[in-house]
Amino acid sequence: MQPDSTSHIIELDESIDDSTKQEALKKAGPIPKHIAIIMDGNGRWAKQRGKMRVTGHYEGVESVRDITETCAQLGVECLTLYTFSTENWYRPVTEVNALMQLLLHTVRKERDTLMRNDIKLRIIGDVDQLPKSCMREFKECMDLTANNKRMVLNLALSYSGRWDIINAVKQVAQKVQQGELQPEEITDVVFRSHLSTDSHPDPDLLIRTGGEFRISNFLLWEIAYTEIYVTDEFWPNFRRDALYKAIKDFQRRDRRYGRVKG
Repeated sequence: MQPDSTSHIIELDESIDDSTKQEALKKAGPIPKHIAIIMDGNGRWAKQRGKMRVTGHYEGVESVRDITETCAQLGVECLTLYTFSTENWYRPVTEVNALMQLLLHTVRKERDTLMRNDIKLRIIGDVDQLPKSCMREFKECMDLTANNKRMVLNLALSYSGRWDIINAVKQVAQKVQQGELQPEEITDVVFRSHLSTDSHPDPDLLIRTGGEFRISNFLLWEIAYTEIYVTDEFWPNFRRDALYKAIKDFQRRDRRYGRVKG
């Protein structure tokens, strides 16, 4: 799909006010219903500035805040952020502990903002691996925002796509073993209902910051037909104007889902 003539306004004048940019973007083409983001480059951002890696994570929180707010304003229904992978547990203990404390502080601080903006928080991943203090805070926030309708914010914590698929296989196998499900009844829809993302549509757009061209074990089942956008911008530099560029690129894509366009 080609963007209509209103979309040029975003490129021609960066001084134009943000609400006008958003309206032009909405008129230019479809806004993704579900955006997933691999937030990469916090450490490299900090290293470029001669700072500790954790400084990049703190700055990255500002990008999370700005992108979440912008997605809600654009009408995105679901935003899934790859916040902490199962592989991240192998990072230095000091960095992992700092990340957990940052997550705890951020969720506590942003609860009122989520409520004000009618955003529902969900955590997906192997949450049993998370510190109990973090999970208590996350659960309180999830319970508080459970009835919010404007947008769902998924934080993928201690998450891996392979873990999610294996966990779904175990659930399906148990149902077959107990006679609740017959093997011939296992379909894409049935299997998908056992994934941690079962209540959301598959992502329309996957954004990866930091310039790396890999999926990094993220939403392996769900991104079968997701459009992928990679930017060299490190996550702490990725703010709303960078998001607009990603969505504009998405609007130019011809999404055929393996079919021949008639």
